Amino acid sequence: MSDAGSDFVQRFLFEDLDVSGMMVRLSRAWQQMQSRRDYSATVRNRLGELAAVTVLIGSNLKQPGRVSVQLRGNGPLSLLLVECTRDLHLRGMARAEGVTASLRLPELFADGQLTLTMQDDGGRSVYQSIVPLDGETVAEVFEHYLSQSVQHPASLMLAADRDNAVGLLLQKLPGADLRDSDGWARVMQLAATVTARELAVVPTVDLLPRVFPQESIRLFDPKPAQYHCPEDRDKVRNMLRTLGREEVIAILREHGEVVIHDEVCNHDYRFDADEIAALFPPTPPSSLH
Repeated sequence: MSDAGSDFVQRFLFEDLDVSGMMVRLSRAWQQMQSRRDYSATVRNRLGELAAVTVLIGSNLKQPGRVSVQLRGNGPLSLLLVECTRDLHLRGMARAEGVTASLRLPELFADGQLTLTMQDDGGRSVYQSIVPLDGETVAEVFEHYLSQSVQHPASLMLAADRDNAVGLLLQKLPGADLRDSDGWARVMQLAATVTARELAVVPTVDLLPRVFPQESIRLFDPKPAQYHCPEDRDKVRNMLRTLGREEVIAILREHGEVVIHDEVCNHDYRFDADEIAALFPPTPPSSLH
């Protein structure tokens, strides 16, 4: 089996150990997510790490829908947001001010919290979890969260730079100790030798036997991931209609046009006077009989 291009998530299983694993690699999708953004290296890399783990979580969705993951706080990095559908269509953004140094996560967010929301295709929230940020890194936060949510130990490696966002997740299944009492510790020790560079460039089919040469590993087909944040002008038109004629006309008179910025997708929507007039056609006079 081969990797699905430059952007994919791929499951594997240590068949004799009852330990499962997943690898994620984002290259083109990650580069598109940060395109035309002026993020510092620290903000960019934390967003890339969140993108990688969100894809891992999104690949586990059982029903059509999406998972939205937010890290929020009161520090210089106030928001990281990544959304991913079950089909691994992802988008995301960061909101930060004055982050120039490489700070620890608690310093970046200051009293931060993790919000994870799962929605069905109708936009209805079917699950939400809000917990404090427990960890010094994005990987530590989600390692702790995943271990608590599934009640099984998890080990997570995340890394990101300008070109790639990658991750390696290992989870200990309920019967692992009965199969091999030393298996989980052995796998964790070997996994710690993997570098971010290897995750980014070495095909999974080559990397896993190299890292775990004595283990029997079943490798599943990769699932492709892609950045997906198309323009939706009709959605913005409907939003303007909900604002009402008076407010929109007031904005038009003040600025000569109405500009709506989509922060998540980084699109600007511009409406001139003719387009605004088409949104609010004059009401025909009522006739008296």
